Amino acid sequence: MNKIVTVDWLPDKKSKEPVYQQIVNYISRKISNGDWAIGYYLPPQRVLAERLKVNRSTISIALDILKSYGIIEGKSGKGTAIISNTWSIMISSNEANWGSYVKSGFFKENLPTIQLINKLEFVEGITRLGTGEMSPKLFPKEVITNAMNSLTPKMSNLSYLGPLGLDELRETLSHRLKSFGINASPSNILITSGSLQALQLISISMLKPNSKIFCEIPSYINSLQVFQSAGMKLEGITMDSEGLQYWNMGEDMKCGGVSSLLYTIPTHHNPTGIVMSEQRRKEVYKFCSRNAIPIIEDDAYWELYHGEKPPKSIKAMDVSGSVLYLGTASKSLAPGLRIGWVVGPESIIERLGDVKMQLDYGASSLSQMVLNEVLINGSYDEFLIQFRTILVRRKNRMLEALNHYFKDIAKWNNPTGGYYIWLDFIDEVPVEKLFNEALNKGLLLNTGNIYHVSKTNSLRLSFAYVDEELINQSIKELSRIVRSLV
Repeated sequence: MNKIVTVDWLPDKKSKEPVYQQIVNYISRKISNGDWAIGYYLPPQRVLAERLKVNRSTISIALDILKSYGIIEGKSGKGTAIISNTWSIMISSNEANWGSYVKSGFFKENLPTIQLINKLEFVEGITRLGTGEMSPKLFPKEVITNAMNSLTPKMSNLSYLGPLGLDELRETLSHRLKSFGINASPSNILITSGSLQALQLISISMLKPNSKIFCEIPSYINSLQVFQSAGMKLEGITMDSEGLQYWNMGEDMKCGGVSSLLYTIPTHHNPTGIVMSEQRRKEVYKFCSRNAIPIIEDDAYWELYHGEKPPKSIKAMDVSGSVLYLGTASKSLAPGLRIGWVVGPESIIERLGDVKMQLDYGASSLSQMVLNEVLINGSYDEFLIQFRTILVRRKNRMLEALNHYFKDIAKWNNPTGGYYIWLDFIDEVPVEKLFNEALNKGLLLNTGNIYHVSKTNSLRLSFAYVDEELINQSIKELSRIVRSLV
């Protein structure tokens, strides 16, 4: 996918200057000051018109003028690319060209598809069929409001907290984790700014360059660059209906003395929804213990089961401190709280806490207080019961739509928890072209290649975000688009 520029400006429709000329000047200016480098692409015309709140004909006129200047060019099947900064040189020969610096940092760029998705998710009028978060309509406003009201009389300040986070929250999590079979004292828990930050902390403070990170294939971790930016390599391991086929790690566990680590999402796996069986969890733990391979267990979805509770975590059977356990409130309460936690040996937690203080000096004090209040007053568990019911209803509605419109062209799972349905097309479908065609119709997809190390013929569909009343209509439209491509 292409590197798509961010458009954060609106033309002044009251100005005497024509709107198309304002757009020409804006794009020329962004190129001239180095914000948009050669090789970047403009958003599709439809998206650009929606962002700028103008007619597509106005966009077309402006782009034609820019093409005549020789600084943009339509690329067949790819979009409109910035091909020259000749215009910027004409405007000002003394401007610094930041394009050469963009890729110089050690932290790798996100995958182009992910960058585009991250931008388009905030465009009005887009239906998000793959987004991995709960719909804003499901936000537990009353739960959060009550917690805030209860906290207000108690708060005397919002000062920085200690390196490991709010003491009261870590104490609360310690008690809660015990009900999951995880024995962890507050000193074994670090509060992070979401579980994604936990992965970053681990990658930059504990692992050596060239370390090998084993993970399921497909896997959420493939949609990130957090480990690769720290010089590590991902090694995909296949799954079956019971989860990770750990025996396929085989002789690759240690290569030339390079250390290895396993990253796994055993419960309601992202993106496939697979739940690792209890027996397979025991086998994975024994295998990794025997071969001295530490485990990062990402348990973001455990509480979002749709019926029977899933097996206890791998961390619950950990007696050697070889499992780092990641939890979060982002999937089950509110993504904007940006609160997660790492559970592990004290020495590791202290190390991660020290690095975290250097990065951001601690997660939000207010968010930690709110989460602690929600957990101790019982409203969180009450909300979870309601939320699970809603997820089941949404899932069933999407499954019904798939059965109606996709049963002859795709296969998919029926997840027992989490947010996702993993769909595999029966015949070959050009998923990148599907992505673009769907976007032109206002549908934003998460294609399978985001989560895979190689080409896939799949989609991750999420029933947690898309408006419930739009599920059937969106799946119907998606079916029409797929059939036009095969």
